[in-house]
Amino acid sequence: MPAPSKASAPSRASAPTPASTRPTPAPTRLTLDLAATVRHDGHGGVADDLDTPEGLTAWVRDRAELLPDGLAARRYRADAAALDRVRALRSAVRALFAHAVLPGEPSPADARRLLPLAEAVTRLNDAAAKVLTVPVLSWPDGTGPLVRDEPVPGAGHASPAHRADLLDAALARAAHAFITGPDRQRLRACHAPRCVRYFLKEHPRQEWCKPSCGNRARVARHHERARGPA
Repeated sequence: MPAPSKASAPSRASAPTPASTRPTPAPTRLTLDLAATVRHDGHGGVADDLDTPEGLTAWVRDRAELLPDGLAARRYRADAAALDRVRALRSAVRALFAHAVLPGEPSPADARRLLPLAEAVTRLNDAAAKVLTVPVLSWPDGTGPLVRDEPVPGAGHASPAHRADLLDAALARAAHAFITGPDRQRLRACHAPRCVRYFLKEHPRQEWCKPSCGNRARVARHHERARGPA
């Protein structure tokens, strides 16, 4: 009698890559970084990293790899007009973030003074349309392939006004990509005491943007329980 054949081991479907180990797309990084320039100041208030042209200059230079080559971001220098424009875009982004986390509560930093949704959308669309661009593929040594919007050859020149338009368009298009992409589904507002950040939820039980916020929230809950009903 032939020996019974061994049952073949069931094939295992490859598990999806955890969100925390996947590289964050450049538009997501840029848009979250822009929103995060509004932050807790460590003393119970809210700080603004874009409160001066120098602050915007440093912020852009630190993110040169996420911005179009035509901007020459490592040599970028902001003026007061550029600062006003980027802050206006940030207001639009944070209004869209507040809408994206519904029915959850928005960040307390601007919950009472958010732009109407239609105005925020129009503001981003107008900025995105300022510069004609095309997607350009690059594959730097030691990294993966990247696609960035670059100005159409001959569509502009390196004047300060053109570079300001290019920065506006790049930020707006990054926000477009984030808001319409899969990462938006993981967007949350952190409601730990004093925190005003938005973050991407990396696992089902995550409630706060970082461990220090979780510690503050747990301490606050403990004190609330200890006080008991009023």
